[in-house]
Amino acid sequence: MSDPQERLATYRAKRDFSVTAEPAGTGGAPSGSSRFVVQRHRARRLHYDLRLEIAGVLVSWAVPRGPTLDPKARQLAVHVEDHPVEYFDFEGVIPKGEYGGGDVIVWDWGTWSHAKPGDPLKAIEKGDLHFDLQGQKLAGRFVLVRRDRDSSGKEQWLLLHKNDDAAVPGWDPEDHPRSVKSGLTNDQVAAAPEALWRSDLPADEASVALGSTARPAWEGPTDEELDALEAMGKGGLWQLQGRELKLTNLDKVLFPAGDDGRPVTKREVVRYYAEIAPWMLPYLHDRPLNLNRFPDGVHRPGFWHKEVPSHAPDWLRQWHNAEADPGETRCYAVVDSVPALAWMANYGGLELHAWTSRIPDVHQPTWALIDIDPGTTTSFDEILVLARLYRTALEHLHVVGMPKVTGKRGVQIWIPIAEGYSFSDTRSWVEKVSRAVGRTVPEMVSWEWHKDRREGLARLDYTQNAINKTLVAPFSPRPAPGAPVSVPIRWDELDDPDLRPDRWTLRTVLGRLATAGDPLAPLIGRHQQLPKL
Repeated sequence: MSDPQERLATYRAKRDFSVTAEPAGTGGAPSGSSRFVVQRHRARRLHYDLRLEIAGVLVSWAVPRGPTLDPKARQLAVHVEDHPVEYFDFEGVIPKGEYGGGDVIVWDWGTWSHAKPGDPLKAIEKGDLHFDLQGQKLAGRFVLVRRDRDSSGKEQWLLLHKNDDAAVPGWDPEDHPRSVKSGLTNDQVAAAPEALWRSDLPADEASVALGSTARPAWEGPTDEELDALEAMGKGGLWQLQGRELKLTNLDKVLFPAGDDGRPVTKREVVRYYAEIAPWMLPYLHDRPLNLNRFPDGVHRPGFWHKEVPSHAPDWLRQWHNAEADPGETRCYAVVDSVPALAWMANYGGLELHAWTSRIPDVHQPTWALIDIDPGTTTSFDEILVLARLYRTALEHLHVVGMPKVTGKRGVQIWIPIAEGYSFSDTRSWVEKVSRAVGRTVPEMVSWEWHKDRREGLARLDYTQNAINKTLVAPFSPRPAPGAPVSVPIRWDELDDPDLRPDRWTLRTVLGRLATAGDPLAPLIGRHQQLPKL
């Protein structure tokens, strides 16, 4: 039976798609695909689901102890029903009471190939499949051999790894618990699922994101638009996505040369902001913006600027703060488009800080922020020690968060939160976690506000959890030679010996995103309750 819809009949028969967010598999992927995925699935019992894409479906085995690179291991693998290819990247929660109810993460994925000539479906029918995996965790030659059937009639197989160059004696999948898709653990996905399935709504509306507001998706500039920017002289009018931008002094140096020996001009900054926009705008959308402006370049003193200038284009979105006291900023820019971000670059807004609350309810934070602020003698190794302690604390609390290098010397941790928390709530919660971390390594930490009183020690700053207090936005450049950029990272990257807080620059971060993606992006708008401490 090679027709994908016929092969999925058993899968559909076990599920009620009016109450589960799992994909029904109404559309098929092209046959001949060679992807594989392993999902770590906590249902009635923990197990790993190994799925090979064959003939438009995911042929699947449940592996209780998980796949391993250990050539001596013989793992039980139960052949279960084929799954739809839409299930390939499913990560979330299946409601309790439904078949397979529990939490699921994408533990590993990649490509596979049949190691012997012939049709892999026929090899499965015969009960002897040899295949090679190229994943982020799994690699090398695997073998699935059918053994017998259990009391329920399901086929029991053995999964083993050949003793090849990819083999690792003693390799345990439980030592590698994080998702390759999001960097999250099962506990974190279970604690803050992205969506619930509402059976009281029509099927096409039933998957409801928790605590998030729909936001647009942004397309970057076209090649023609970028070519026009490069061909422009020192200034002129640039047409970008239907907006006309007046650009000036495009050859002015805004960042001195970094390690690559080339200074960064305004033209390159404008181009960068246009190209990074699809990644950066989700963090700026609906948020008032504070700017650190360097109109003459970062080699000269900059200044904080919040008020929208009178010469701003009329299409630039603005928010008027009705609560502003005399002398306070009344009109803020809200950057919500690619042209608006490019305009900010031309305006000299080289460092962007978005509010952690969104309009119209600016008293409702959407992030709880941890800022590991280095002192004058704090090394980056010490910053990493502190960040790893936060990692352990959040894992213990089953709280989802993600670190971000600042582009200067520090590390920040961003934690998405549900609606209903005040800034006082988030500040108090972050302070309690930070005090616990600080007690673990008191020799590294000072709680003094002023740097000159800290004796060179780091401060675990919880006070940024306040209205109109901000941290640098993801992917914003920082005022230093070479234009280093603040970049979200995965938790396991804290253990990378090559990690530096200024590792990525305006010239290199797009390449990182193309290969590694943005691990913080899945947390935007995530509905998460903070546990009581």
